[in-house]
Amino acid sequence: MLDRDGVINADSDAYIKSVDEWHPLPGSLEAMARLSRAGWVIAVCTNQSGVGRGLFTDATVNAIHAELQRQLAPLGGHVDGFFYCPHPPEADCSCRKPKPGLLIQAAAALSFPLQGVPFVGDSRRDMDAARAAGATPVLVRTGKGARTIADGAGLPDWIENDLMAVVTRLLNDD
Repeated sequence: MLDRDGVINADSDAYIKSVDEWHPLPGSLEAMARLSRAGWVIAVCTNQSGVGRGLFTDATVNAIHAELQRQLAPLGGHVDGFFYCPHPPEADCSCRKPKPGLLIQAAAALSFPLQGVPFVGDSRRDMDAARAAGATPVLVRTGKGARTIADGAGLPDWIENDLMAVVTRLLNDD
């Protein structure tokens, strides 16, 4: 399971509001394709409160995800499922990370157990969601990862430079 903004693509404090603003991080698509080719199921679990804030629509989120799939395909990769929370923080929903709802939805929809499954993120809320779901939290230094490490609270045992480093470790451990 992967967070999106800051793990797969460049993040922005002003939100990723269009396909034109979506830019994959170096090596992230290649890393995802390696997982796909190795038979791993890939679920993207992402907070997208810009929908609830009126900054963009569900259709925009779906278009960004379609673009991600389009760019993955020639590399031999694909995402098995996209799961996102459209709610702003004040909605106090069960699907907004750090709550585990998105991860639970992904596991149920794609039929995999959560226990020990890696969830790769770049923020403390990603790490907290992984722990709450029983998944293994994995932090990357991309996106907000360096800031998360500097804050020092709630860090996982497993930290890597980027998604490719995570994938290399996962595939070498198989």
